[in-house]
Amino acid sequence: MEMMGTLQDRVKSTSFSVGLLVAKIFTGLYLGLTFALIGLELVQYGWFSFILLMVVTLVALLRIMRSWSWSHVLIFNLICVLIGISLRMYIQIAPG
Repeated sequence: MEMMGTLQDRVKSTSFSVGLLVAKIFTGLYLGLTFALIGLELVQYGWFSFILLMVVTLVALLRIMRSWSWSHVLIFNLICVLIGISLRMYIQIAPG
């Protein structure tokens, strides 16, 4: 009976860790894609640089978010969304 409880706890913690890693990877890829698209429009570089910038951003963010919990990742995503909405509103309202 104790073995089943231990197994259930291990499965729960493993699925929690895998879910957190997937959330971090999704966040890193999304920000990497955003930065790569901005660089593509500004500098007009090729696909290799596009993919390289995405991967470098992903690895850097994974390194930064190494010790973050779910709440830290969700707050970071919320801040990124709010900054994106503010920039979009600025672009739409800005003259010219």
